[in-house]
Amino acid sequence: MSARKQAAGKNPMLQPDNRGPRTTKRGDQVAERIKSWITDGELRPGMRLNKEAELQEIFNVSRGSIRDALKALEVQGLVRLSTGPDGGATITRIPLARAFQSLQNYLFFESISLEDIYAVRRVLEPLLAAGAVEHLTDTHLEALERSVEACEPFAVSHERALDQRHEDIRFHDVLAAANPNAFLRSICQIINQMLHNLVIVAGNVTQDDYQAFGRQTVAAHRAILEAAQRRDAGAVEKLMAVHMEDAEAQLRKVHAALQQKLVLDSDLGLHAGSKRRS
Repeated sequence: MSARKQAAGKNPMLQPDNRGPRTTKRGDQVAERIKSWITDGELRPGMRLNKEAELQEIFNVSRGSIRDALKALEVQGLVRLSTGPDGGATITRIPLARAFQSLQNYLFFESISLEDIYAVRRVLEPLLAAGAVEHLTDTHLEALERSVEACEPFAVSHERALDQRHEDIRFHDVLAAANPNAFLRSICQIINQMLHNLVIVAGNVTQDDYQAFGRQTVAAHRAILEAAQRRDAGAVEKLMAVHMEDAEAQLRKVHAALQQKLVLDSDLGLHAGSKRRS
């Protein structure tokens, strides 16, 4: 039996594949084959791929082609690469931050406005919050309470106010985490990521306006939290709808606008992989 067949026999998931047009690079073919295993459920997050040398034998390709394939999968967020004696490629869930990065970089060329974002938030956030109520654990409720307390009273200093702005959004992240609808949850989490990272430029805004917005947000979050503690999903949905309307109205009042930017890996802590041995 050849070394290639022996290597494949050790792990029946890793069978050679010679399909695909000859114009496709071998590294791309290998990456596509590994993705098909993930799609078919043969590889799941946390499972390890064979070592590079074994993958070379299995696919009968060069070391460079295997590294190209693994690098492509790493960039897509499908594998995590590590070095050392126990290093290699591990299948991973695609991080939300990576999905957000791709979407925001796509939207960079689409002239998205705050009005566009809030048109979606007004519809989805009340549904998200109401659907989360019966699934809120004590841990979720404690996190919501800490979020409200962190923003009360609203800070005067710019640095502290910025921290509180991010904490305001985290309140919505906690609600999203409790909602069992994965599709709705993911969309709202991505919107929250956008609000965390997009720069809001406001004109004609006074310190009084800024603090009034902060106090209004804290009051809204406090009311939503109290309704959630009572497990009153209907009240939570209505309060969240009002909160979204008020938040957009306040941003309109100060003539807020988005200053979009491309999202770098360094912005999200997504530094591409560790150094590999030469």
